[in-house]
Amino acid sequence: MSEANSTERLDPGLARRLHGALTAGPDELFQLVQDPSHEVLRALLKNPRLGEDHLLSLLKRRDLSEDLLKAVFRLEKVDASHRLKVALVFNPGTPGAVVQTLLPQLYLFELANLCHLPGVTPDQKVAAERVIIQRLPTTALGNKLTLARRGTGAVVAELFKEGDARLIEACLLNSRLKEAAILQFLGSSRATAETISAVARHPRWKSRPNIRLAILKTPHTPAVWFTLFLPALRIPELNNLLTSRRLTPRQKMLVEEELKKR
Repeated sequence: MSEANSTERLDPGLARRLHGALTAGPDELFQLVQDPSHEVLRALLKNPRLGEDHLLSLLKRRDLSEDLLKAVFRLEKVDASHRLKVALVFNPGTPGAVVQTLLPQLYLFELANLCHLPGVTPDQKVAAERVIIQRLPTTALGNKLTLARRGTGAVVAELFKEGDARLIEACLLNSRLKEAAILQFLGSSRATAETISAVARHPRWKSRPNIRLAILKTPHTPAVWFTLFLPALRIPELNNLLTSRRLTPRQKMLVEEELKKR
């Protein structure tokens, strides 16, 4: 035992607080969960009058040690309380192993909120995203639409892959959507005339050179986008486009017509 800890243990004030932590009633416990000593907090966990609300108040603190948070996790009360499980996951000090255990028990939008929580660790965020993505195949469309508008870049990219026109429109409104996700979708078999057009007319994406080229290399792209985008391409780009094996005969004819105008 270190000298500092020995001194603290012999302190009469600490001794009184430790005794109070073990014997305090419900009202006093709300004050004791704010005690600066982790020894007092550990003692609190043994108090039979400690209830869910006391633990929720304790878990709002951001200065709790990993050992204390593990001790809270092992309490029987946590098994029976969804609110305590959420509070543990949302506490930035909770060890990764505990978070991994609890994440599958959280509701979809609790997971989504965790991803945006200030102070959330990268590991917590990635783990929450992984659980959300695993649930997407069985998630109702209405919830998917909400996720498309509010989700992280990783979740939105996964929703974009589904190719549902309603989801595409919602994903395009999300500022976290990345260009790479759109390019991957445009190169896939799920891109349709409707979803390609949704991207092509979107104010944020329609002027991006890589997006335009990807649209022009997609066999399902409506002719109108060739009419609108081809004039802005340079001759080498047109020649390169003409060699694409994905273009339909009609699309190649439109490229050739543009080349003849140059």
